[in-house]
Amino acid sequence: MKKSKVINSDISRVISQMGHFDTLSIGDAGMPVPMTTEKIDLAVDNGIPSFMEVLNNVLEELEVQKVYLAEEIKEMNPKVLKEIQDRLPETEIAFIPHAEMKQDLNNCHAFIRTGEMSPYANIILESGVVF
Repeated sequence: MKKSKVINSDISRVISQMGHFDTLSIGDAGMPVPMTTEKIDLAVDNGIPSFMEVLNNVLEELEVQKVYLAEEIKEMNPKVLKEIQDRLPETEIAFIPHAEMKQDLNNCHAFIRTGEMSPYANIILESGVVF
């Protein structure tokens, strides 16, 4: 049995296949996912699992050099924005329009759907290198 923190086989597989500058997205239950992007659906109920629970788990294994958030999160979900900033204090954050974020999902290795029910709780993680 896998010993590290990410034990979901699909998430672990996607992370292990990522290289420098590749992207992975995590988001709320309502984010539309392009048909061409793999969707790893973890949502089981309203708020379960939460966006931050899944983000924290993924960050145990994925080296992240930059994140992309919707510009709208600043006004519509400052609580989640603060949690992200607190969790990734040294990581560059780029704010983009939500419509652009939805388009950028076409280039992500996968989208991990959570049970999060708060607005704009979506992130694109850009992979870094460990050397």
